[in-house]
Amino acid sequence: MKDEPRRKPMPAPKNGLLVKNLIPEAYDVYNARITLINNLKKLLKVVPVHACGWCSEIHVGPVGHPFKSCKGTQSNIRKGIHEWTNAHVEDILIPIDAFHLYDRLGKRITHEQRFSIPRIPAVVELCIQAGVKIREFPTKRRRKPIIRIGKKEFVDADESELPDEVPDNPTQPLIAEIPDSDIVAPVNKEEVVHLAEETLQAWEQMRKGTKRLMRMYHVRVCGYCPEIHVGPSGHKAQNCGAHKHQQRNGQHGWQSAVLDDLIPPRFVWHVPDVNGPPLERELKNFYGQAPAVVEMCIQAGAALPEQYKSTMRLDVGIPSTLREAEMVV
Repeated sequence: MKDEPRRKPMPAPKNGLLVKNLIPEAYDVYNARITLINNLKKLLKVVPVHACGWCSEIHVGPVGHPFKSCKGTQSNIRKGIHEWTNAHVEDILIPIDAFHLYDRLGKRITHEQRFSIPRIPAVVELCIQAGVKIREFPTKRRRKPIIRIGKKEFVDADESELPDEVPDNPTQPLIAEIPDSDIVAPVNKEEVVHLAEETLQAWEQMRKGTKRLMRMYHVRVCGYCPEIHVGPSGHKAQNCGAHKHQQRNGQHGWQSAVLDDLIPPRFVWHVPDVNGPPLERELKNFYGQAPAVVEMCIQAGAALPEQYKSTMRLDVGIPSTLREAEMVV
């Protein structure tokens, strides 16, 4: 026994099995994401959201903000002024896609496989690896822990002795996304407030649940570009186009991801009074910011969460005139 290496049993999910207590959490995150998308489509009917036609900036409010912060094409001709258009859900919830893995512990995706493997939203891929069953995206589920034969080599345990797996019903039914043509706007103020509260609750549930899943299921992000990979190690596709990618031959620099890499909060300027005067360019230093989803829900009548009050700068008084702003020390 002295010559034989000691192999400690690995915990899930490193041994190929699912973390049982996180399966309901994965279903909650998946349903919260679909609920958030459906509610945002309805809120866009009653809450005006503007998107710049030249850059990626958006603004929630009756009119676009006057700040000269556009860095898009020909911004020097327009002197940094935005040209506002109507925004869509994709402008509020930034789509972050990742490769779908049939086997989470299998071989890494090569550069030649980058077009043959489907890409799905990264949050959905995280939920699938955590236990959500989606018929369109099959994945390998092991019923016995893997057997390690080396540092990076393993074999699957023999499952022939186990009885045939009975397809069980999911712990929770999956919510379907509503098409844009079937979206119905709320008719009265009470429905708008209830919809805003439900949207804010789905936003918080999706972020908190995703953070819990990321503690057990590894998510990687490139240190140079926003590429996300859900799995123990990043893929080998050489499609990084960030700074000095020629020196790296297009390879990504993988590191551990944080929650904001997977779900970007998308901060926008906070409008203190929707029915009051619009934002003024000279008073920019007195305005705060909030995530776009939170700002939409607040303008629709939802209660303000405590964790966003600091970034919204609600404790800062806004001068009524430019002369008063110049007197501020």
